[in-house]
Formats: sequence, structure tokens, C-alpha cells
Amino acid sequence: MKIAILSDTHNNWTNFQKALEWIEKEKIQLVLHCGDVTSQEIIDDAKKLFEKAASAEALASQIRFVGGNGDYNLDLPEKMELEIDGKKIAFTHFPKIARELIKSGKFNLVFHGHTHKAWEEKINETRMINPGELAGQFYKPTFATYDTETDKLELKILERL
Repeated sequence: MKIAILSDTHNNWTNFQKALEWIEKEKIQLVLHCGDVTSQEIIDDAKKLFEKAASAEALASQIRFVGGNGDYNLDLPEKMELEIDGKKIAFTHFPKIARELIKSGKFNLVFHGHTHKAWEEKINETRMINPGELAGQFYKPTFATYDTETDKLELKILERL
């Protein structure tokens, strides 16, 4: 299964929508957002766009969110854990929580945001990945895709899509 990993949208609906439209075109079935969406309206719009596209393709698609420091007024979990195609995955906003999840030794992949900088690091047997930021505040807007079957991770630069 292909997964898209996004973070740090900071209410930039234009960039978020462009990413989601590309994700839909690529028939990616799961989107994990690592926090700092910053408004319920953006979450609702993203779900509508993604679910509409998914139902048109009859895909069992989902978009999931965790909360970041900019999401203080939203009811979002601090972290999420899931297993897909035998890969144990966790995602959160904060690097400190990501490192705690890695220390547990339970996960193949841990995704996080917060720093806005795209980054990959291997700690013991766990890949820790930050997909960068969609907002374009400090760096070019980016997100990541991961294929559970091939174990291939790719960084997507929004302006090149």
C-alpha cells in the first residue's frame, strides 16, 4: 500500500489541496498528517476532498490527523499507531515523542513533523521520517510517500508536481 505523509500545513489550504489532488491522482489510499493543520475547517475540507475522490474510485481511503502545537483548539490525538502490510507505523507531531516511540522498539517507521525540515534518520532498526512542511514557511513545501510493499520512501516537492 502507498501512504502519503504530510505535516505542518499551517492553514495553507492551497498547498494542502494541491498535495491531496496529486495523492488522489496517484490513487494513494492512506494519508497521515503529522500535525499543525491549525483549523478544523482545513481538516473538514481535506476530508471532504479526499473522501469524494475516494468514493469516485471506490477506494477504501482514509486521512488521519494527529495534533501539533498549532492545533491547541482541536481534538486530535498526540500520536497514532497502526500496522499496514506487516509494517508497524507510528506518527506524531513532536520529535521528542517520535524518539520515545522508537525507544519502545515496536515500530518499523515513525513519522513526525514540527521542525518543518524534511529528514530521514535510522535509529536502530526504525526509520524516523519528517516529511517537511506543506505551509512553505521556512522551506519549500514538501511531503513524503512510502510504499509498504517496496519499502521505498520518496520526498515530493510540491512545486514539481
